[in-house]
Amino acid sequence: MKSAIAQIFPQFHLPFPNLLPPHNLPTAAATTTTNRRTLPLKLRRPNHPIPLKSNNSQLPNPQTTTTTNSASPQYDDEDGIPIEHVKTLVKFKSRHNYIRVLQVSRAADHPLAGCRLLLLDAPGNIHSISHLFKTLTNAYYDVFATLPPILPPGPIGILGFGAGSAAKIILELYPQTVIHGWELDPSVISVAREYFGLEKLEKKYADRLFIHTGNALNSSVKDGFAGILIDLFSKGCVIPELQDAGTWERLKRSLRKGGRMMVNVGGSCVEPEDIRKDGSVIMEETLKAMHKVFPGEVYVLSLDNRKDDSSVALTGEFPDANAWKKTLKRPLKFYVDMWKPYTSVMDQSAD
Repeated sequence: MKSAIAQIFPQFHLPFPNLLPPHNLPTAAATTTTNRRTLPLKLRRPNHPIPLKSNNSQLPNPQTTTTTNSASPQYDDEDGIPIEHVKTLVKFKSRHNYIRVLQVSRAADHPLAGCRLLLLDAPGNIHSISHLFKTLTNAYYDVFATLPPILPPGPIGILGFGAGSAAKIILELYPQTVIHGWELDPSVISVAREYFGLEKLEKKYADRLFIHTGNALNSSVKDGFAGILIDLFSKGCVIPELQDAGTWERLKRSLRKGGRMMVNVGGSCVEPEDIRKDGSVIMEETLKAMHKVFPGEVYVLSLDNRKDDSSVALTGEFPDANAWKKTLKRPLKFYVDMWKPYTSVMDQSAD
């Protein structure tokens, strides 16, 4: 989770630019093009909290602003969303976060058109995305949705629930799956219920969705989890506990036999509040800690052209790729071929 100040303009890097329509957020400040103010929203690949940031000195005033294919329009780093197409629905500070909810107009000529975005930190990383008329997000939440078919029977834990982007996809695609979600900040859950349809989701899946507030690292269920999705960030960084092998030992014990974890390990595209920290270094330290507990059984899916830009990790023996693909909806199948065995930076240097 993270806090923010009035220097943030939605800039969104869309995951997998070469595989899906641009899904990156802007990194530059709001710019002026032909005298028109825009929010520099770039598209990148599904990375963890997708960075939303600009160098503009002020957020748009709430009172005055506001699965595709190769045929989709392509955007570059200079593309932005006109300020009049972005509206701030709510912003306030909770005990843990600086919470903002932004609505992008459907009239915007941009892949984020019609999206509702949850921002929780100063750099403006996106923590949840909601599309009004489609299930998938073109972000890392879709990668998370490939996990259920390779798990044994049993509940899935989502540690770092946010506004429920991953839970919504999984509940809709897998009718038998039960989810237990943990979120540290009760205010995030309140915002999710009011602005992201979580209350409706809880009613629709009352026997399959259970939400808990508190420290996600203390999560547990009777007989263990079949799988765990981990999306734990604080102040723009993967939480430090995940760079400790002892944390992964405890999480491993919370899995039932054959269980797996899928983890948003961040990367260089994730912007920490502390400029002295490097997202790619934190990602590598997290992967090393995982590898100590799951030697030879950590796989990494890179969400951008650059290997260290943003990644998701998977534990366990790699499943049969063809069998895995057969269980997935067409828009999700291509993720299976993107996984590679984890090799440390030192191993890569030796090669």
